[in-house]
Amino acid sequence: MTSQMNAKDRKEMFARFQAANPHPTTELEYADNFQLLVAVILSAQSTDVAVNLATRKFFPEHGTPEGILALGEEGLREYIKTIGLYRNKAKHVIRTCEILLTEHDGQVPDTRAALEALPGVGRKTANVVLNTAFGQPTIAVDTHIFRVANRTGLAPGKNVNQVEQKLLKVIPKPYLQDAHHWLILHGRYICVARKPKCPECGIADLCRYPEKTSA
Repeated sequence: MTSQMNAKDRKEMFARFQAANPHPTTELEYADNFQLLVAVILSAQSTDVAVNLATRKFFPEHGTPEGILALGEEGLREYIKTIGLYRNKAKHVIRTCEILLTEHDGQVPDTRAALEALPGVGRKTANVVLNTAFGQPTIAVDTHIFRVANRTGLAPGKNVNQVEQKLLKVIPKPYLQDAHHWLILHGRYICVARKPKCPECGIADLCRYPEKTSA
């Protein structure tokens, strides 16, 4: 069982992440807060790569609430049919566009309550938007962050909510704003699910994972 990392090592962990990548951000491609919101809704149970391939085809001409509403649900489905759960996502995005225009003057709201009231927006999606668009120190715990938090001993927890609450407590405040992106990238490229790339890992000496790989 992985033991919990101490405060000194947690601080060192994020200092190294910052040194290696001073300005981390999402790998989703977007031009404004609205496009970010749509991309994050589409990314649920999908990859950023797949979402980017789809949004590149319609964001340039239709990347506004009005533009996507003009496409209609059927038209949007054609653009996003390569993404998992695309039928539901098309429905959610269309309804979200309607709500943004009627209730928020076409702007993405900057509060959790208003974001989570939008179709297809749960806590994780709201956290991504609050962090990336509005600079709020939130942590959206996806499969990558859940794995890294547990495997390294940074913030072990049995479910995503436990891990989120622990991360908010244990991550040193100066690093909280960017922690979300560092942890996702670490899980996506180094601390991968099947066989973590421990020899390439910049925090391997701090990590509490007992079954480190050697090659």
